[in-house]
Amino acid sequence: MLRRLRADQSGATAIEYGLIAALLAVACITGMSALGGGSNGMWGKIDGFVVSATNRVT
Repeated sequence: MLRRLRADQSGATAIEYGLIAALLAVACITGMSALGGGSNGMWGKIDGFVVSATNRVT
């Protein structure tokens, strides 16, 4: 029974897929946080343009 249990590989594939999914999640989070700072500056400029345009109208 112990030999059969030791040779059983059915759970190894699930663990490998879990590790791949975790690696992808870390990569996505890292990429999004790196891009977040750059897009924040862009949205700040757009906000400034909108505010200045609405101030001219009123």
